[in-house]
Amino acid sequence: MSLADATKHFFEQAAAGLDLEPGVRQLLETPQREVMVQVPVVKDDGTLEVYLGFRVQHNDARGPFKGGVRFHPSVDLDEVRGLAALMTWKCAAVNIPYGGGKGGIAVDPFTLNKRELKQMTRTFISKIFPFLGEKIDVPAPDVNTNAEVMGWIVDKANELAHDDVRGVVTGKPIELGGSVGRTEATGRGVALTTLRLLKYLGQDPAKMKVAVQGFGNNGSYTAYYLSQAGCRIVAVSDISGGFGDDNGLDIPAMMEYCKTSDKHLLAGYPDASPISNEQLLEGDVDILIPAALENQITADNADRIKASIVVEAANAPTTPEGDKILAERNIKVVPDILANAGGVTVSYFEWVQNLQSFYWDEDTVNTHLTNIMHNAFDDIWNLAKERNLSLRTAAYTIAIERVVKAMKLKGMLL
Repeated sequence: MSLADATKHFFEQAAAGLDLEPGVRQLLETPQREVMVQVPVVKDDGTLEVYLGFRVQHNDARGPFKGGVRFHPSVDLDEVRGLAALMTWKCAAVNIPYGGGKGGIAVDPFTLNKRELKQMTRTFISKIFPFLGEKIDVPAPDVNTNAEVMGWIVDKANELAHDDVRGVVTGKPIELGGSVGRTEATGRGVALTTLRLLKYLGQDPAKMKVAVQGFGNNGSYTAYYLSQAGCRIVAVSDISGGFGDDNGLDIPAMMEYCKTSDKHLLAGYPDASPISNEQLLEGDVDILIPAALENQITADNADRIKASIVVEAANAPTTPEGDKILAERNIKVVPDILANAGGVTVSYFEWVQNLQSFYWDEDTVNTHLTNIMHNAFDDIWNLAKERNLSLRTAAYTIAIERVVKAMKLKGMLL
């Protein structure tokens, strides 16, 4: 099942419990705008390559469109459409004033050198710039994009606007108006959410065995903050393979190792035993945190998950069929639109700082992030208990209700 189909399924699951007119449901399921552009790149050997770029703007009832830009061969309109909708519900679930957007280019960025990648990025932004703006649509890093790429976007946007419009993207280098704490924000948010759940369940973090699938920016900081809270991280993985130690892994040492290895991979890490992806997902742990790709927990393996808690640090790591099996087995699932919202929350802080030209210290950023993540979790937990809903359905219910209320107050609905 595609990410777009999964997002639609979870939306409809929550919407079924709300009194929404058919036309309102159609508005909420249909993007407000979809843009597809050609992105020509002249390579160093003189050949011309033409890539397809996309930007989907799903809903801006609560504020400007917000969502990342990814460079990956799998990018297509369907994927970007699903991710844009996911961003609408994520922003509303944690109650920050954004709508949902997403963009990307169908390209393997590792086939381009730095000059070619920069040219491609700047050309793409020039094509979609009429639809971007600090108060219109604010992109951010995503798969295979980073602070440096956001810096290229800022420079091109400033050139096109004949102004300093650094708030047009977030996730920028600090020197260009980025926010302290942004790099760690998604992983910190996942950890905050996980620990909040343990508090409600009356569980001691020090007694929790945790597996984290994915050791990129998100997964590594998730593992780091949970280990600092006392959790025992017994398995992690990245695209080079999985690594485990039932006595607990030294997460800071693994993060340092990645900094010195080729392309920041764990390949060859000496102080852990190699394990397969299947062993990581189905291992004897208390908490499983998929922080890598979508469609990792499915109908094929959900009945073998041993963890009693699944925290979705990645976007859409659980298929609807897998989610149903987990629910039948009474496994608590913290949904992606709550668990991994720390990144977009600190992106919101960065945007606010850019608009005000007043910058916060890291303690201020982290204090505000903690408050927002805790408040969002509390709202969702309480609704789930009140209406006997899963945390996922409760999160979508709150998000949908907030978006519909904004549309009504703006006169978009009668």
